[in-house]
Amino acid sequence: QVQLVESGGGLVQAGGSLRLSCAVSGSTFNDYDMGWFRQAPGKEREFVSVRRRSGGRTYYADSVKGRFTISRDTATNTVFLQMTSLKPEDTAVYYCVAGRPILSAIEDPLMYNYWGQGTQVAVSS
Repeated sequence: QVQLVESGGGLVQAGGSLRLSCAVSGSTFNDYDMGWFRQAPGKEREFVSVRRRSGGRTYYADSVKGRFTISRDTATNTVFLQMTSLKPEDTAVYYCVAGRPILSAIEDPLMYNYWGQGTQVAVSS
């Protein structure tokens, strides 16, 4: 059973940075694609980024491209989401996810079997 535990959320001013962490247990990075989704109040869950298990290629939503970076530390089995130049519209609960999506469906939340409990990110203007 894969378990995902996020941390690192908080309140930050617009233009600031945060780094989210996701501690992974019960699996290795070779077993699943690892990624991040977010959900703002009153909105559906939205794809943010994913790192493919084969080859390590990364993908980003257009809204975060150039500002967010996904990475991993195999020594500690941790996935990170470095967020810079944060905007108020980035305010959401951020979820760490693990799954085996086909390439054409990497943005579909239904393709991810495992979800963390979420961490709140709030960006003030």
